[in-house]
Amino acid sequence: PLICLDEKPKQLLRDKRMSIPMKLGSSEKYDYEYVRNGTANIFMAVEFKAGKRVTQVTKRRTMKDFAQFMKILVTEKYSEAEVIRLVTDNLNIHKEKSFYEAFSEEEAKKILDKIEFHYTPKHASWLNAAEIEINVMDIECTGRRIGNIETLKNEVDSWTKRRNEHKRKIEWKFTRKNADEKMSKYYVK
Repeated sequence: PLICLDEKPKQLLRDKRMSIPMKLGSSEKYDYEYVRNGTANIFMAVEFKAGKRVTQVTKRRTMKDFAQFMKILVTEKYSEAEVIRLVTDNLNIHKEKSFYEAFSEEEAKKILDKIEFHYTPKHASWLNAAEIEINVMDIECTGRRIGNIETLKNEVDSWTKRRNEHKRKIEWKFTRKNADEKMSKYYVK
């Protein structure tokens, strides 16, 4: 399978005062003041042709967190796959080193043998379909104040389940020809 992966930091913000619910002719009203309860991280893996996504909320975004998420993809979600072609950006945690930091050498190698890394060019992370799915998640689910990590996990899990049940696919229309037309001036000759 071709899997696109990205992550997103999320501030955990709680309302200082209760919001006033939406009613006919009036949108929800909430106070500009909030209480900051730290941050969390959301990992997003998307198999966009199949309409399948895997998400995980973590307290931090470390090499070990990335490696643990990838282990779930390799050993649980795609255990039958010979190899996972992974499209991701060049973030420092998206490297083989992360696996050797998180696992024994033997286990790291076993996981890495099933992953084929493909990195988006610098300043071109928009080529990663996971970015599109993160934007959809923000619009439909996480683009509002969420005060704690437990609520965030529940919301993201519910959203992911619903999207997967409906098999929401991303119809990628950007071709090699499009790329050559738009970016040929940046090609090294």
